[in-house]
Amino acid sequence: MQGNNFQTLNFKKIKRLESLILYPISFSILFHQTLPIILNIDTATEKASICLSMDGVSIAYAENDQQKEHGSFVHTAIEKLLKAVDINLQNIDAFAVTSGPGSYTGLRVGMATAKGFCYALSKPLILVNTLQVMAWAAIESIEKRNKKAWLCPMIDARRMEVFMAVYDDGLVEICKPQSMILEKESLDDYLAKNTIYFLGSGSEKLKAISTNINAVFVNVQHTATHLGRLSYRSFLDNKFSELSISEPTYFKEFYFIS
Repeated sequence: MQGNNFQTLNFKKIKRLESLILYPISFSILFHQTLPIILNIDTATEKASICLSMDGVSIAYAENDQQKEHGSFVHTAIEKLLKAVDINLQNIDAFAVTSGPGSYTGLRVGMATAKGFCYALSKPLILVNTLQVMAWAAIESIEKRNKKAWLCPMIDARRMEVFMAVYDDGLVEICKPQSMILEKESLDDYLAKNTIYFLGSGSEKLKAISTNINAVFVNVQHTATHLGRLSYRSFLDNKFSELSISEPTYFKEFYFIS
């Protein structure tokens, strides 16, 4: 059991920040007026993670792989990350969360946390579909990827049902997010047109029954760091969600992972 894992900024990987190590002032004073700081929360699936991103780059990260502990993990992780990089909650410019689909309980934890901070601090809320975050993780992670191929993230929804969507390399929807009961010929119409990378917990179900040569199955784990990339785009485009009506995307009433 790995439990919680905390990581802070690696200056060696971010050249534009290297020269700032010697300045004896806090991150909050140094950057707040120039680079947007976003707190990203992902509790939608089996692994939860929190990421503080600055200008779209992760500066602090924590994860938890014990799904039943997501609720207790989130606030503790946020407190530790803020302390590690010397940032106050008031200095966060926006809060982002994976809006679903995913675990019913996990989605409620993430949404309630993000909305609570936004209400208390009068900050904007950014919602990003979990499947889109997973697709972006694949774009960043798959080595020697066929950039003309499509991406199909799948989340296990019990039995032979999955939550899925199909995206192209620019994250344009080819097949909109939905729930689907898998059969051997599922998505064959799409596979007849293009190669598709399948990923996520639900993809194992299709892998067990599909014989289509255009189906490529890859092992990719998304995190709040990938959410941070997409939330930064939304921040720059002023794509914020209305707090009073924001809620998780379930696709069906309940979804639990035992």
